[in-house]
Amino acid sequence: MLHTQICDILNIQYPIILGGMVWVGKADLVAAVSDAGGLGLLGAGSMTVQDIENETSIIQKKTGKPFGVNIPLVRPDAMDLIDAALSCGASVISTSSGNPKAFTQMVHDRGGKVIHVVSSVKFAKKCESAGVDIIVAEGFEAGGHNGFDEITTMALTPQVVDAVNTPVVTAGGIADGRGMIAALALGAQGIQMGTRFVATKESAAHDNVKNAILHMSDDGTCITGRTTVGPTRCLKNNITVCIASEEQKGTSPEKLNEIIGAGRSLAGFVEGDCDAGSIYCGQIGGAVRHLKSAKEVVLEVVSEAERVILSMNKFFER
Repeated sequence: MLHTQICDILNIQYPIILGGMVWVGKADLVAAVSDAGGLGLLGAGSMTVQDIENETSIIQKKTGKPFGVNIPLVRPDAMDLIDAALSCGASVISTSSGNPKAFTQMVHDRGGKVIHVVSSVKFAKKCESAGVDIIVAEGFEAGGHNGFDEITTMALTPQVVDAVNTPVVTAGGIADGRGMIAALALGAQGIQMGTRFVATKESAAHDNVKNAILHMSDDGTCITGRTTVGPTRCLKNNITVCIASEEQKGTSPEKLNEIIGAGRSLAGFVEGDCDAGSIYCGQIGGAVRHLKSAKEVVLEVVSEAERVILSMNKFFER
């Protein structure tokens, strides 16, 4: 059976973590991933304390398995959100976009574990100094906000693994058992998947978004935000192509912000506007072709990983 150090730390069956996705990672999906043996993370990036209380209540009704909450540390109310998550039964706090040092000890004192997402070796070392339990090395293939250094998963993972003693999980460009085995071969102890779980039955994403991912091509994403909020990988559509084109022309950040406007990700994920909405999506979306339940995804990743390992024996036969 597929089992790593991550399973013991998080008290889960399989070393598979649901990425903490805004608008998408809500109670149904979180509970389904956790119940299948992975770790579901509530995407609380746009949530209030009351939202967290409501969603975690639903999660606990659907599963008795461990779950976590993802909280971007750029939120000024991050402390309140973390407190609410722990009070409502989360055993893991996943953080990003900030320094976890201010919160890690507090989470540990209350019996929780801390996962932090990084995009470089430098930040991985800071995480280790902060005492986090797991470091997620997220490559530039991933959907959503990425690192300014634009380091890919294949290059980032082994360098982070070599630089720290803290267990490492790989994210970015993984959607199946082949990706799982690649991550383990690079020294990671598990995987975190976002885009693959967007296209599941329990995902809170609008059906238009799910269908767009199921039909996207290998070059179906683009990067925007290099001159404003930072590199952000989204589904290629009218608005993202427009923004990327304007950035290439040297349009000022002020003008770009006018073009972008407000509520683009809400329009995409919640309202289903796949032309004018920003839909965070990783490059691996081009490999996702079927809408499945979260349980099917988890179990198929595990079974495929086992098949891949067995099939590789032929390369060592003499």
